[in-house]
Amino acid sequence: MTAVVGAAIVRGRRVLAARRTTPPETAGRWEFPGGKVEAGESPEAAVVREIREELGCAVAVTGWLPGEVAIGERHVLRVALVSTAADVDPDPVEHDEIRWLAAGELETVDWLEPDRPFLPHLRALLAADGRG
Repeated sequence: MTAVVGAAIVRGRRVLAARRTTPPETAGRWEFPGGKVEAGESPEAAVVREIREELGCAVAVTGWLPGEVAIGERHVLRVALVSTAADVDPDPVEHDEIRWLAAGELETVDWLEPDRPFLPHLRALLAADGRG
Protein backbone atom coordinates (compact mmCIF):
# COMPACT_ATOMS: atom_id res chain seq x y z
CA MET A 1 0.00 0.00 0.00
CA THR A 2 1.16 3.52 -0.77
CA ALA A 3 1.28 5.86 2.20
CA VAL A 4 -0.67 9.11 1.96
CA VAL A 5 -0.39 11.89 4.53
CA GLY A 6 -2.80 14.62 5.45
CA ALA A 7 -2.07 17.68 7.58
CA ALA A 8 -4.36 18.87 10.33
CA ILE A 9 -2.88 22.37 10.51
CA VAL A 10 -3.87 23.67 13.94
CA ARG A 11 -3.70 27.31 14.92
CA GLY A 12 -5.19 28.31 18.24
CA ARG A 13 -8.40 26.33 18.55
CA ARG A 14 -9.00 25.99 14.79
CA VAL A 15 -7.91 23.60 12.05
CA LEU A 16 -7.46 24.34 8.38
CA ALA A 17 -9.79 22.64 5.90
CA ALA A 18 -9.11 22.85 2.15
CA ARG A 19 -11.65 22.48 -0.67
CA ARG A 20 -10.57 20.33 -3.63
CA THR A 21 -10.86 21.38 -7.26
CA THR A 22 -9.88 18.03 -8.85
CA PRO A 23 -10.58 15.30 -9.76
CA PRO A 24 -14.22 15.98 -10.74
CA GLU A 25 -15.60 13.30 -8.39
CA THR A 26 -14.10 15.05 -5.34
CA ALA A 27 -14.21 18.70 -6.48
CA GLY A 28 -16.01 20.92 -4.01
CA ARG A 29 -15.41 18.59 -1.06
CA TRP A 30 -13.11 19.29 1.87
CA GLU A 31 -9.96 17.57 3.09
CA PHE A 32 -6.85 17.83 5.17
CA PRO A 33 -4.25 18.96 2.59
CA GLY A 34 -1.43 16.54 1.82
CA GLY A 35 -0.46 13.79 -0.59
CA LYS A 36 1.58 10.69 -1.28
CA VAL A 37 4.79 9.83 0.53
CA GLU A 38 7.55 9.52 -2.06
CA ALA A 39 10.03 6.64 -2.15
CA GLY A 40 12.70 7.11 0.51
CA GLU A 41 10.78 9.94 2.18
CA SER A 42 9.56 9.86 5.78
CA PRO A 43 5.90 10.62 6.45
CA GLU A 44 6.95 13.75 8.36
CA ALA A 45 9.04 15.01 5.45
CA ALA A 46 6.17 14.31 3.06
CA VAL A 47 3.80 16.44 5.16
CA VAL A 48 6.26 19.35 5.18
CA ARG A 49 6.87 19.04 1.42
CA GLU A 50 3.20 18.69 0.49
CA ILE A 51 2.13 21.72 2.54
CA ARG A 52 4.94 23.80 1.08
CA GLU A 53 3.77 22.79 -2.43
CA GLU A 54 0.01 23.11 -1.81
CA LEU A 55 -0.16 26.08 0.56
CA GLY A 56 3.22 27.80 0.20
CA CYS A 57 4.06 27.74 3.88
CA ALA A 58 6.46 26.04 6.25
CA VAL A 59 5.03 23.73 8.89
CA ALA A 60 6.24 21.47 11.68
CA VAL A 61 4.76 18.07 12.50
CA THR A 62 3.89 17.97 16.20
CA GLY A 63 2.25 14.53 16.32
CA TRP A 64 -0.20 12.20 14.58
CA LEU A 65 -3.91 11.62 14.97
CA PRO A 66 -4.55 7.98 15.91
CA GLY A 67 -5.31 5.40 13.27
CA GLU A 68 -5.12 5.12 9.52
CA VAL A 69 -7.74 4.81 6.80
CA ALA A 70 -7.64 2.86 3.55
CA ILE A 71 -8.27 4.89 0.41
CA GLY A 72 -9.38 2.32 -2.10
CA GLU A 73 -7.19 -0.76 -2.33
CA ARG A 74 -3.84 0.93 -2.95
CA HIS A 75 -3.45 3.78 -0.46
CA VAL A 76 -3.56 4.29 3.29
CA LEU A 77 -4.03 7.71 4.92
CA ARG A 78 -2.50 8.99 8.15
CA VAL A 79 -3.10 12.53 9.40
CA ALA A 80 -0.41 14.59 11.12
CA LEU A 81 -0.98 17.33 13.64
CA VAL A 82 0.88 20.32 12.25
CA SER A 83 1.70 23.83 13.40
CA THR A 84 2.73 26.92 11.46
CA ALA A 85 3.79 30.38 12.53
CA ALA A 86 0.89 32.61 13.62
CA ASP A 87 1.79 35.27 11.07
CA VAL A 88 1.80 32.85 8.12
CA ASP A 89 -1.22 32.88 5.82
CA PRO A 90 -1.52 29.72 3.71
CA ASP A 91 -1.96 30.46 0.00
CA PRO A 92 -3.85 27.59 -1.67
CA VAL A 93 -2.44 26.43 -5.01
CA GLU A 94 -4.36 23.18 -5.51
CA HIS A 95 -7.52 24.17 -3.60
CA ASP A 96 -10.04 26.91 -4.36
CA GLU A 97 -10.88 27.76 -0.75
CA ILE A 98 -9.55 27.23 2.75
CA ARG A 99 -11.31 27.73 6.07
CA TRP A 100 -10.19 27.75 9.70
CA LEU A 101 -12.74 25.64 11.59
CA ALA A 102 -13.32 25.42 15.34
CA ALA A 103 -14.33 22.14 16.99
CA GLY A 104 -18.02 22.97 16.69
CA GLU A 105 -17.68 23.90 13.00
CA LEU A 106 -16.09 20.70 11.69
CA GLU A 107 -19.42 19.37 10.40
CA THR A 108 -20.18 22.57 8.44
CA VAL A 109 -18.18 21.34 5.44
CA ASP A 110 -18.54 18.19 3.31
CA TRP A 111 -15.39 16.22 4.20
CA LEU A 112 -14.06 13.46 1.95
CA GLU A 113 -14.82 10.04 3.43
CA PRO A 114 -11.18 9.11 4.25
CA ASP A 115 -10.81 12.27 6.38
CA ARG A 116 -13.99 11.75 8.41
CA PRO A 117 -12.67 9.08 10.85
CA PHE A 118 -10.09 11.59 12.12
CA LEU A 119 -12.66 14.27 13.00
CA PRO A 120 -13.82 12.98 16.42
CA HIS A 121 -10.30 12.89 17.85
CA LEU A 122 -9.45 16.24 16.27
CA ARG A 123 -12.68 17.76 17.64
CA ALA A 124 -11.72 16.62 21.14
CA LEU A 125 -8.21 18.08 20.80
CA LEU A 126 -9.49 21.44 19.57
CA ALA A 127 -12.11 21.66 22.29
CA ALA A 128 -9.78 20.54 25.08
CA ASP A 129 -6.46 22.26 24.75
CA GLY A 130 -6.38 24.86 22.01
CA ARG A 131 -3.28 23.36 20.38
CA GLY A 132 -1.25 25.51 18.04
